[in-house]
Amino acid sequence: MLPNLRKQLLQFTFTLQNKLFEIIEQEIGQLSEQGKRLTAVLALVPLQRFIPACPGWNHRPTKDRLLIAHAFVAKAVYNLPTTRDLIERLRVDSELLHLCGWERPAQLPHDSTFSRAFSEFAVMQLPQLVHEALIRETQSSRLVGHIARDSTAIEARERYPEKPAKAPKAPKAQKKKPGPGPKEAPAPTRLEKQRTMTLEQMLAELPAAECSIGVKTSSKGHQHYWRGYKLHLDVADGQIPITAMLSSASLHDSQMAIPMATLTAQRVTSLYDLMDAAYDAKEIHAHSQSLGHKPIIDPAHRGRKSQSILPLLKKWPREFSLAEAERYKERTMSERVNGRLKDEFGGRFIRVRGASKIMAHLMFGVLALTVDQLLRLGA
Repeated sequence: MLPNLRKQLLQFTFTLQNKLFEIIEQEIGQLSEQGKRLTAVLALVPLQRFIPACPGWNHRPTKDRLLIAHAFVAKAVYNLPTTRDLIERLRVDSELLHLCGWERPAQLPHDSTFSRAFSEFAVMQLPQLVHEALIRETQSSRLVGHIARDSTAIEARERYPEKPAKAPKAPKAQKKKPGPGPKEAPAPTRLEKQRTMTLEQMLAELPAAECSIGVKTSSKGHQHYWRGYKLHLDVADGQIPITAMLSSASLHDSQMAIPMATLTAQRVTSLYDLMDAAYDAKEIHAHSQSLGHKPIIDPAHRGRKSQSILPLLKKWPREFSLAEAERYKERTMSERVNGRLKDEFGGRFIRVRGASKIMAHLMFGVLALTVDQLLRLGA
C-alpha cells in the first residue's frame, strides 16, 4: 500500500475512534460493534453527493431519500434478509434508528415508501455510483499489484424466460456442385469484436442480464447448477472490490473479462491480472497486455482430461513458471471477497426481482464490504 493512502486511512480511523464515536455516544449512548461498523461506513461513503441529483417522488423532501439510503446500507451491514426485517429492526433498535438519521419510530416512512425508494436507487444505480466514487478517491493514487477476476453464482427467486418460439424454416438452398469451393471466413467471435470496441460499445453489445440457468465446475470436477445470475468482481490487493458487473447465469465468464479489465483500468493502476482457466483465451491475454498488465491465467487443458495423458500435462507449453505460480495464489482473494459478501453483507438474501434491483441489493453489500476492508487496512 502507498504510504500516503495508509496515512490517510490511519488519520480517518483515528478521527473515527477518538472524535466521531465519542460525539455519537454522547447523544445515544455506548455504541455496539455493529453500530460502530455502520458509523464508519456511513462516514466514509459519499451518499449525500448523489442523492440530491435524483428526482423526488410524492414530493418527499431530499432528506428522506438520504435517510432511506442510510437504512439500505445498514441492511447490508447488519446482514438483514428483507426490507421488512430492516423496518422492524429500526422500530425496536433505537441505536440503529438514530444512526440512520431518525429520532423516533413514528418518523419512519411507510413500507411502500421504502420499496419505491429502492426502485429509484436501482434505476439511477446509486450504490454503483457511490462505490465508483469511493474507489476513485481512495485507490486512484495507489499502485495495485494484483487484480483477481472471478464470478460467483447469485441464486434468484424468479422465473427465467421461456425459450423463444422457433422461427419458420428457411427454404432449402440449392445443392452446390461437387468439388472444392471458396471458403467463407468464419464470423468473428464476441471476444474478437471486443478487441476493436470502445467500453460503451462492449457494454451495449453484451446481452441483457436475465434470469437463466448457470453451471460452474469446481476444481475437483463437480458441477453446480443454479437459477439466477452471476456477479463478476475485480478485486485488488487487500480484498478491495474495484469493479462489479451482473450478467445472466448462462453467460460464460470469458465474455465479461475484456469489459471488466477496461473498466478497472480506468479506476486503478495495476500490474498483474489473475484469472482461472475459464478466461484462458488469446484475446484476453492480448487485451491484458495492451493495458500494460501481465496476465497470469490458469492454462485450460481443453480436451486433455483422459487419465492416460496426465503425465503429458507436465510438458504442456503454457504451464506456469515458479514465479507465476506463486503470484497466482493471490487469486483466492476474489473467492474470499465473494464469501464475505454472501456470509456477512446480504449476498445470500436475494428477495427482489429483476436484474437492476438485484444488482442494487448486491452493490449496497459491496459498498459496505469495501469500506470495511479499507478500515482494516488502516487499522
